[in-house]
Amino acid sequence: MLQKKTTSLARERGKARRLAMQAIYQWQMTGDNIHDIKQQFFDAGKLDPGKVDADFFAELVSGVATSVTGLDAQLEKHMRRLMASVDPVERAILRLAAYEILNRPDIPGRVILNEAVNITKKFCAENSHTFVNAVLDKLAIENRPSEMNRS
Repeated sequence: MLQKKTTSLARERGKARRLAMQAIYQWQMTGDNIHDIKQQFFDAGKLDPGKVDADFFAELVSGVATSVTGLDAQLEKHMRRLMASVDPVERAILRLAAYEILNRPDIPGRVILNEAVNITKKFCAENSHTFVNAVLDKLAIENRPSEMNRS
């Protein structure tokens, strides 16, 4: 029973991450109020209970929006360019995963990296996932050394 519940939660959080990435992307591109964007996702019925972890979605979107300056500074330490020059979809994915790495120690770093890479493969250019993985791996090692340096 625990395995089924864990699998269900993982699936619901995976969908929440994809939707959060889309909401963050919309916010980046439009500059609209983040609360209004979040509400659009709820109103459109995209956050069906039992299919999407709506609370996790809301935390991710709000968390990225309220800490974007700090997230960007942390990410840019591991890049050879500024966040403003990164593809907008990749930027949303990087910010989302960075938020999780820095604020959700209950979620394993490898899970966060794997989810970010999978989203990148689905929504970005062919080799974008290598860039996203490299940046996030460095961020995770810096902020979770004991967890990430295990074999």
